[in-house]
Amino acid sequence: MLLDKLFMNDRGGQWLIGTLLAITTAVTLLNLFAPEGSLFHVPTYTVTLLGKYLCYALLAVALDLAWGYLGILSLGHGAFFALGGYAMGMYLMRQIGDRGVYGNPELPDFMVFLDWKELPWYWSGFDSFGFAMLMALLVPGLLAFVFGALAFRSRVTGVYLSIITQALTYALLLAFYRNEMGFGGNNGLTDFKDLLGFSLQSDATRLVLFIASSLALIAGYLICRAVTRSRLGRVCVAIRDSEDRVRFIGYRVERVKLAVFTLSAALAGIAGALYVPQVGIINPNEFSPLNSIEAVVWVAVGGRATLYGAVVGALLINYAKSFFTMAMPEVWLFALGAIFVLVTLFLPNGIVGLLKRKEARA
Repeated sequence: MLLDKLFMNDRGGQWLIGTLLAITTAVTLLNLFAPEGSLFHVPTYTVTLLGKYLCYALLAVALDLAWGYLGILSLGHGAFFALGGYAMGMYLMRQIGDRGVYGNPELPDFMVFLDWKELPWYWSGFDSFGFAMLMALLVPGLLAFVFGALAFRSRVTGVYLSIITQALTYALLLAFYRNEMGFGGNNGLTDFKDLLGFSLQSDATRLVLFIASSLALIAGYLICRAVTRSRLGRVCVAIRDSEDRVRFIGYRVERVKLAVFTLSAALAGIAGALYVPQVGIINPNEFSPLNSIEAVVWVAVGGRATLYGAVVGALLINYAKSFFTMAMPEVWLFALGAIFVLVTLFLPNGIVGLLKRKEARA
């Protein structure tokens, strides 16, 4: 019954969830049972690549909740994604133990190299998977809460808010580059070995991470869909369309924006936590403003305020990025800019808007 209510008037969402489940099942079976060399075999490299795309898609859904439904054009969601990634990276570093280059069971290699004598206090608890996952959720959420409380109370909106979010992620980029921060400086965290005792090089582990990413995306979509279907979601849309009018009729606009923005950041953090074990590294480049801008392009290309459009945009753009960076790496940024300009000029509602328009004409 709950799912029926969530999917009411959401054919795109039904299509998305069904397709995700079908692809996840097919990829799993073809990776496990189709023999290598067979036309139908899905190699582990492809499984990992798909898992990475799904993490980006979850980030896009989180951003669409804040931008598409609440009108907050965040150019700093990459920061929340990276913070979740660092939480997972710290857990994975603690799992290396004495198998590092320097054989120190307590300190990660980069700390031994920098002559650190003991583990910083903020690394405490990261030998526990549950604690690390909690931090992947709480740290981005707490940062968004503090940032939002200051920004929304000051009634910073529009382009000024976008610029501040970009300044936030750039400040974190510079901070995490510093070796004395204790996060590996410009090299970041890498050389991961195990996750919950299972080797990250194992095909089975990579397949499980892919499945976990797919389930997390479905769960993230359903959470966002539940918000947008609720009274809170309707208030969000009203704030997006006319914030002053909503404030005039008595709503505490700042509280609504703060709650949804914090939820969006927490979802981005989960996406980052799933992303890191699949790519094997997290470094300050993940805070790059360019990453956050790319996420905005994913949502714009797919279609704002649809949720499933954000997923479509993230998957298409990242597939295009993989193609271009392999075939013509120097062309990619020009191609990305051209896609954004073309979509802005000719498809203001993205690919989903084009499909809806064709469906309405039929």
